[in-house]
Amino acid sequence: MPIRPAARTTGPAPVSTPKPAAPAKPATSTPAAEFTPTRGTALQSKLSELRSMMAGHTDRKEEARILTIFHEASPGELNQLVAGLTADEFHELTEDMDNRIIGPDSRTAFLNLFSKERVGELTVESKTKFIQALQRGSTGRLEEKAIGQVILATKGEPLTALKNALDQGGDYRDLQQLVFHDLDSKELRASVLEHFKKEAPPKGDRVKVHSDIDDTFYVNLKDKRYPGKTVYPGVRALYAELDKGPGAKPDRQGDLLFLSARPYDRAGLIEHGTRSMLADHGVTQATVLSGDLAHVVGNSLIADKKFSNWQQVNQLYPEYGSVFIGDSGQGDAIFGEKAAGANADMRGVFIHNVTGVDAAGKADFARKGVFVFDTYVGAATEAFKKGLITADGLERVMTSASRELAEVPFDKPGQRAERQAELDRDLAAARTALGR
Repeated sequence: MPIRPAARTTGPAPVSTPKPAAPAKPATSTPAAEFTPTRGTALQSKLSELRSMMAGHTDRKEEARILTIFHEASPGELNQLVAGLTADEFHELTEDMDNRIIGPDSRTAFLNLFSKERVGELTVESKTKFIQALQRGSTGRLEEKAIGQVILATKGEPLTALKNALDQGGDYRDLQQLVFHDLDSKELRASVLEHFKKEAPPKGDRVKVHSDIDDTFYVNLKDKRYPGKTVYPGVRALYAELDKGPGAKPDRQGDLLFLSARPYDRAGLIEHGTRSMLADHGVTQATVLSGDLAHVVGNSLIADKKFSNWQQVNQLYPEYGSVFIGDSGQGDAIFGEKAAGANADMRGVFIHNVTGVDAAGKADFARKGVFVFDTYVGAATEAFKKGLITADGLERVMTSASRELAEVPFDKPGQRAERQAELDRDLAAARTALGR
């Protein structure tokens, strides 16, 4: 990644210098509930002061004052200050702090304050905002070191929460982008991945739900059974149930990842379009992992790139198992077979039948660990049998699929009756699985 430009100005040292920082606190995040809240008036006054200093050119005296505000803040106030600034404001603040050829290294001091001196006092939310602020700019050596220090100082469940929060940033700057693209140092990347492995809590029932998009989430390439761009009946409900898991207490939401064959671009424009399409169809909490131009044509090449993305996710989240949902139209079946046979915790491979795979073909796939389904009720029934969703979850998928099929505006004679017959068959099988 390009290195941040050096200084904007030169000159003598600032009139005032920040007071010495307190010793670094323990590595894990302190729960927000343990903080003593700051009086609203005092907090708002400091936030107003920070915004005023960011409004124009930030000189060395103002940079010193910014450092002093954060150095002197109590643990509670420190996190409230970070929370009180929007993501754009906090990013702007990090960009305003400069290292000078002659004079103070304010940027280094600011990065050290958050990544080393007071990292043990930061909540997961504050750590996330700090890392995302650096990720939005150019990640040179100083930025990479600071990001690495924050990650390596976070352990156990707070580390899992931090990783998930970084994946929920709402654009292409996700955890995979951070670790495998933005961190140029191979040594630092290896340390981060080893830290993820060492600190991973037991997997339990948690899974990352990996899904294709075209002809899996909605009709877009080969499937002629539905009108174009139709979101398949029941697919969103199945995503939600797999995300919740089979436990009595639902898992956190947001474990859905889309493995797309669409190529990655550095500006994130293609992924932005994909995210906008998903949001328009009601999917707002998901990570999108793109393909590349070298693997965009040919089923085997598409499968290879998806397999590579999946392996990287396994490295990022060793505390999670995996589930994959794809379709029979592109390389998903090839990927599914390969993933099911890999030495990894793939707990279910579900392939949407959009190419007319017959009973013999389904049986052949089943022997390879791949379940081919015609409706999302069929997929949900198999997920229930595998212990991936609850009985109530299966019923919710059944209800959603029935309602959503009735709303599909079929435009060809016989299509609705054919799809209804498929659904009725799978609904009957689901009731049998539920003992009803």
